[in-house]
Amino acid sequence: EISAWDNEDFVNAVRATGKKTPVIAGIWTSVCVMLPALDAVAAGFKVYAVIDASGDPSTLTSRTTLARFAQAGVVPTSISAVVCELQRTWNRPDAAKYAEIYALFSPHYAAAIESYQRAQQAAKK
Repeated sequence: EISAWDNEDFVNAVRATGKKTPVIAGIWTSVCVMLPALDAVAAGFKVYAVIDASGDPSTLTSRTTLARFAQAGVVPTSISAVVCELQRTWNRPDAAKYAEIYALFSPHYAAAIESYQRAQQAAKK
């Protein structure tokens, strides 16, 4: 299949979660994300497409895909937004793990984490 939504096992797995809001990323936004996203919206799901976790062969292709998403009701989002929505607060026991995740996709955030950790170490001395 070109669209994952054309695979019955995939659709059944999505439906089996009982969730109505899939978050989709893929290799090409214009194909791997767009096709199943449009089909899922047509099937009654509210779909989020993680734009910066996917790519396209050109800027024009990406812009065209975003326009189709907007017309169809697919919600464009980013990696950081998805992770922040899952995390919700720094006041949790696994907060350091989330910091590691942010550092994977944001080198600037990795520098901020390092600065914070060094300040904490200096304060302990």
